[in-house]
Amino acid sequence: MKVLAAMSGGVDSAVAAARAVDAGHDVVGVHLALSRMPGTLRTGSRGCCTIEDSMDAQRAANMIGIPYYVWDFSERFKLDVVDDFVAEYTAGRTPNPCMRCNEKIKFAALLEKAVALGFDAVATGHYASIEIDADGNKELHRASAWAKDQSYVLGVLTKEQIDHSMFPLGATPSKAEVRAEAAARGFTVAQKPDSHDICFIPDGDTRGWLADRVGAEQGEILDRTGAVIGQHEGAHAFTVGQRKGLNIGYPSDDGKPRFVLEVRPKDNAVVVGPKEALDIREIAGSKFSWAGKAPEDPTEPFACDVQIRAHADPVPAVARVSAVEGRTELVVTPDEPLNGVAPGQTAVVYVGTRVLGQCTIDRTVSAVPVPVPSF
Repeated sequence: MKVLAAMSGGVDSAVAAARAVDAGHDVVGVHLALSRMPGTLRTGSRGCCTIEDSMDAQRAANMIGIPYYVWDFSERFKLDVVDDFVAEYTAGRTPNPCMRCNEKIKFAALLEKAVALGFDAVATGHYASIEIDADGNKELHRASAWAKDQSYVLGVLTKEQIDHSMFPLGATPSKAEVRAEAAARGFTVAQKPDSHDICFIPDGDTRGWLADRVGAEQGEILDRTGAVIGQHEGAHAFTVGQRKGLNIGYPSDDGKPRFVLEVRPKDNAVVVGPKEALDIREIAGSKFSWAGKAPEDPTEPFACDVQIRAHADPVPAVARVSAVEGRTELVVTPDEPLNGVAPGQTAVVYVGTRVLGQCTIDRTVSAVPVPVPSF
């Protein structure tokens, strides 16, 4: 097959590209230039897709012996990932930019261009697997090693995208083995640290970054009954589950700490309450997709596992597609309440090790009823 290897400049994508060559494929390496500040260098393990990363990717491609190109996707990245991130926070949601990047850039824009150029598949260094069912349908599954499994961030992939995807690291039992293989191949990135945090906020100061772009306007902090109990300097700085930085000034009636339960951008208000109110008994999202073949009748409740963060444990649940107030939603009811779920997060649904689909969470239902205000 003719394969386009997406090379980030890290050890995983370098080894994935080399394995694709070893498997007999005709491989071309490509690095995606996503930053509009080409002089930016990474700081430690923060950030990615910098000039330094591009050079690391080129050195690996040269050692593998494959052609190497840099494609400028900075405009698409700004529109589909960075601007979306700002818009989601402005709307009071907690977005996952890595999910949007996989959805809109690596497996939409990149794959579309690759197929248009005659490539059969795009190979990446994600730890996930593709399996074929009895009917010949390709399915997305967890990697063999759950400790490094990255199938959650690939939950946004569609059937068409899975059909043109390749994950050479899916059966690898550990990251240590990948690093050892990279060292044996002579790759300079063998011990390069993994990137973390949001790549376009390399210093990790998300609150300051958002304040520069959204601005800060003082608003009210409310309890669950709607009573005003404090002031804040900008709702965008708060996320569901946050405890620190509320600065309310006086304790709750029971003396227990308060947590952010909801952000209301239209009212510029932040709702706080007890930790137990973070327990969620139902989540739903109208923006959902199936990672391959959909259930026979998704309106019929079906057993599954749901995962709401990349490194969270899967939780047994029941899911169904339901029409609610003129919109169609994927509704997930966990067997046990989920904790600290925020609108804007992604819920990925599994059946066994298979990624069945996902939704961006629009609404949540707390397991703890709102108290009736006393007058």
